[in-house]
Amino acid sequence: MGMHPVQVIAVTGGKGGVGKTNVSVNLSMALADLGRRVMLLDADLGLANVDVLLGLQPKRTLADVIEGECDLRDVILQGPGGIRIVPAASGTQSMVQLSPMQHAGLIQAFSDISENIDVLVVDTAAGIGDSVVSFVRAAQEVLLVVCDEPTSITDAYALIKLLNRDHGMTRFRVLANMAHSPQEGRNLFAKLTKVTDRFLDVALQYVGAIPYDESVRKAVQKQRSVYEAFPRSKAALAFRAIAQKVDSWPLPANPRGHLEFFVERLVQNPTAGSTV
Repeated sequence: MGMHPVQVIAVTGGKGGVGKTNVSVNLSMALADLGRRVMLLDADLGLANVDVLLGLQPKRTLADVIEGECDLRDVILQGPGGIRIVPAASGTQSMVQLSPMQHAGLIQAFSDISENIDVLVVDTAAGIGDSVVSFVRAAQEVLLVVCDEPTSITDAYALIKLLNRDHGMTRFRVLANMAHSPQEGRNLFAKLTKVTDRFLDVALQYVGAIPYDESVRKAVQKQRSVYEAFPRSKAALAFRAIAQKVDSWPLPANPRGHLEFFVERLVQNPTAGSTV
């Protein structure tokens, strides 16, 4: 099996309301537009999310794969623009309580499809529960979505602190969403780095801002992504620019970058201390 590295990006925010599902979907579409083979893992079943956002009705989820009731291929939904979507299971915290056989089966399931994927975008659940932590810990890149809401920076900080102190993570990328100006995005980033620089040993990188855009709301009402429904909108153009940046992020050069290892890290019990 020729293994090739897959860029695994966990999109997270610390809590709900920052538009991270919107970011996950539109970033996935913009990356697909650049010719990347993109899979979106919807790890946030239970809120208004990917399937709702795109009007898809999953019949099966990753839970069925874990139970051995079907193959991962049976779960994959064809999304717009050639992206493929895997609905995870509600309450995916059970990921860390898998039997060795389920564990092996899940790794096998992902390694079977890894040949056909360049990027795996993981839309994590809101909050900082076990399931969020296990997905984020396992990813190669963490994209933290913040917006100009009073709690957004505190929530993002709480998540960074948890991942840094308990799991030794030191690199985070930050995207401002629904920004009323480019300056607002930079200000949000500055606010966040001010606290992280003071209390934590982490490196944050600013990826940019997605402008506040009425087209996003209109697209949601149509159950389509703004990228596809309004390709010339300010938001869509910003997603295109962000995707080009993301596409230039370095790929993992070692076996850690392969999809099987993402799953391997995903199912390790986080309380058992993280392995490098």
